[in-house]
Amino acid sequence: MNFSEQLTYCTTKIISVIDENQIATGTGFFMNFNENLEKNTCQPVIITNKHVIKDAKKIIFSICRGDENNNPLDREKFTITLDAFKIINHPSDDVDLCAIPIADLDAATQQNNVKLFRGKFSTDLIISDEEINKCSAMEDIIMIGYPNGLEDSYNNKPIIRKGITSTHMKFDYNGKKEFLIDMACFPGSSGSPIFLCNETSYTIGGSMIIGSRCRLLGLLYAGPQHTGIGQIVFEHIPTNPKAIVNIPNNLGLVIKAERIKELENLMEDMN
Repeated sequence: MNFSEQLTYCTTKIISVIDENQIATGTGFFMNFNENLEKNTCQPVIITNKHVIKDAKKIIFSICRGDENNNPLDREKFTITLDAFKIINHPSDDVDLCAIPIADLDAATQQNNVKLFRGKFSTDLIISDEEINKCSAMEDIIMIGYPNGLEDSYNNKPIIRKGITSTHMKFDYNGKKEFLIDMACFPGSSGSPIFLCNETSYTIGGSMIIGSRCRLLGLLYAGPQHTGIGQIVFEHIPTNPKAIVNIPNNLGLVIKAERIKELENLMEDMN
């Protein structure tokens, strides 16, 4: 598989059940925290926004099934309902980021001989400060998620969107560890990972580099919208399409991926 194909196995649509009459949808992606290759240990989690699972009594998500040779069975998925789940919230109230540990889930599927093909990232994929400083103010980016809850349900695949960075990633937009992107950001996209993903070539400092590059830049959580009276306000990307009363202006706020490492360190301290 090339990079873009691999990335489509790393996300999942999260359905948050608030009550019997209300559900919300968002996006999560799988990561392995504190990975130790020598000991073959890690802490598997789903990364998403706090507001995606706020007030949820249970969450529902799916993972692609795999065969005996660890190949994906694209048209078969394993749906999981968690009635009780632990949430590791980022300690800062103004950072809309959390992790859901799923080590028990992995153990349960193995015990029941359920074969899954779960793509996952390690924090090694997070772009470094050195790499960011070599990026231009305008970089091509992709977002993978479930806008308006849409997906290729037949093949169990998310939706890929393309855009550009609207502010330079080396700067903290409005003083927060965030940057702005130019991309249509609809309900259900909250929690979607944002990537630099170049499969054949890319440029650094005006020089053409032949080769591939894939780096995790962050995750979407909010975007500016026009209100009915013409004001511009920044709102969390809604998780319920029926809740939209404002007009998105095709910009999105992205939490920088370095904040995911803060969650990883928090989980390491807890253990």
